[in-house]
Amino acid sequence: MSLVICVAQLNFVVGDLPGNAQKIIHAARQAHAAGARLLLTPELALCGYAAEDLYLRPAFLSACEQALAEIAAATADLSGLTLVVGHPQRMRRAVAEADHSLCHNAASVLRAGRIEQTYAKQYLPNYEVFDERRYFVPGNDSCVFEVEGVRMGLLICEDAWFSAPARAARDAGAQMLVTINASPYHLGKGGEREQVMRERVRETGLPLVYAHLVGGQDEVVFEGRSFALNADGSVVARAPGFEEKMLFAHVQQVQTAITIEAEMAPVEGWEAELWSALVLGVRDYVGKNGFPGALLGLSGGIDSALVLAIAVDALGAARVRTVMMPSPYTADISWIDARDMAARLKVRYDEIAIAPPFEAFKTALAPQFAGRAEDTTEENLQARIRGTLLMALSNKFGSVVLTTGNKSELATGYCTLYGDMAGGFAVIKDVVKTRVFALARWRNANDPYGTGANPIPERIITRPPSAELRPDQKDQDSLPPYEVLDAIVERYMENDEPLEDIVRAGFERADVERVTRLIQINEYKRRQAPVGVRVTRRSFGKDWRYPMTNKFRA
Repeated sequence: MSLVICVAQLNFVVGDLPGNAQKIIHAARQAHAAGARLLLTPELALCGYAAEDLYLRPAFLSACEQALAEIAAATADLSGLTLVVGHPQRMRRAVAEADHSLCHNAASVLRAGRIEQTYAKQYLPNYEVFDERRYFVPGNDSCVFEVEGVRMGLLICEDAWFSAPARAARDAGAQMLVTINASPYHLGKGGEREQVMRERVRETGLPLVYAHLVGGQDEVVFEGRSFALNADGSVVARAPGFEEKMLFAHVQQVQTAITIEAEMAPVEGWEAELWSALVLGVRDYVGKNGFPGALLGLSGGIDSALVLAIAVDALGAARVRTVMMPSPYTADISWIDARDMAARLKVRYDEIAIAPPFEAFKTALAPQFAGRAEDTTEENLQARIRGTLLMALSNKFGSVVLTTGNKSELATGYCTLYGDMAGGFAVIKDVVKTRVFALARWRNANDPYGTGANPIPERIITRPPSAELRPDQKDQDSLPPYEVLDAIVERYMENDEPLEDIVRAGFERADVERVTRLIQINEYKRRQAPVGVRVTRRSFGKDWRYPMTNKFRA
């Protein structure tokens, strides 16, 4: 027996029910024409992941029901094809008035124009960026359906991270497992997924096909990289990451033994993987929200240089605009390097001097500041003038402002509210400074999107970082070395290590106390920061919810 399963690793838009339905219908016709007998779509493909409080709106659930029925009707003529479609399913039983959990995270088996079965996700994640218990009620029944004589056990994402649902499907007669997923990306997550699914396969003795979502949605990115495992746990199929792909898996059954064969995309290094995640996050945020393009302040420094390179790879040079806004403290080499990089990437480059408005602000404030020396107040004025200019250009031309601050700065508050934090999308807000340098070097050595080799002038990478808000300013004047700072941020913020454990790990107590204090007292800034791409296990976004008023230190 030979069976072809098609994994529709596709990019859906939250709330675009007509568009998503048409994409599923088109994929079904494409799969059927290629000989597939089973099409798997990702988790909640019909409505997009994650629709958040839209799940609480009865009108949204009704629209999802209608769209699912339309998919069933539109694919009724595809003889022999079975579709698995992820969608929210309205609860059919009465719920308490105060209970906002109105639906299941579900997947339906469609065949010959009918909905044959519907499976409800059993394990609802409520950690990191997940908040599924706010919206969904767990299911408790297995779902096994037959395609061409092979009995498939259906799972949804988190269900496959635990033993019970997979074993229950096997005990209900499944001969192989198919799991549909929307698992947000962070560095290393792809390898983790394959390892956990390998455990499920070895526990059950069943081969497995893993269908995964691709695309950016607000701060999260889904990298695709769908795959399949044979019953011995070996990876026998893998789709490429960060792109749409129709992955065709060929299933062979000889007596009771089932094996899978398909194409195998290679696993990329971490720099290439992270670059692709950032590019996809920018492209989908700009594109799905209808912005005509993006603009950013180009300073001649490493952070804005990296953001520019990402933006051009994501959007193309014609949709990216840069503005250099020099102050009296801007070094000549900053002008030279900014112009050089803009020319290398062929983007629009403008210069707007901020000295005149800076002097006007100081003059207006002089009576109030009489008798007080200049300090960070005047430094921040410069950053806020730049933010105002960028937002004015955004308002006039419609392009979204990309902010250029990194995770190290956001952690310690080394950023200015309504200044360099002003904008619509924070591209590298989850990338620490040491990785900023590594990515810049990687991009200069690689041109993955064909937008230009060696785009970042070498001096931007090698010169000491500076905000250039006062004479001879350097970042390390007020911060520990970035190698130390980033390691403390990772241990304390991402891994929840206690202060004393970090000190025992070999870090200077003064550095640990200083960095962790800065993380704590700058929460109010981060609450006002724009959304940005999540690429680590814990970002300053949905998975970081600390009180702004907080006296606990440990």
